[in-house]
Amino acid sequence: MLVAFSVSPLGGESDSVAEAVADAVRVVRESGLPNETTSMFTTIEGDDWDELMDVVKRAVQAVQAHAPRVSLVLKADIRPGHTDQLHAKVERVEKFLS
Repeated sequence: MLVAFSVSPLGGESDSVAEAVADAVRVVRESGLPNETTSMFTTIEGDDWDELMDVVKRAVQAVQAHAPRVSLVLKADIRPGHTDQLHAKVERVEKFLS
């Protein structure tokens, strides 16, 4: 299962969200789950729905420490029995681009 999410503070004192987002990404990285962060989303991979949602929840809580309001966008690819889709999905597309 892949979960891509974006979490951002709203209504804080600063125009920059980098510090708050870094705190959320730190939670993800410390989870030990395979992950990737891009300019718009962080994607995590795991087999257990509850484990993935716990990481997302803790990332949101990390951002809540910076602002009174938080925005969360989440997208999931639920495909039991498949692993390393964080990389395999991209590799399948890249084959067509070569």
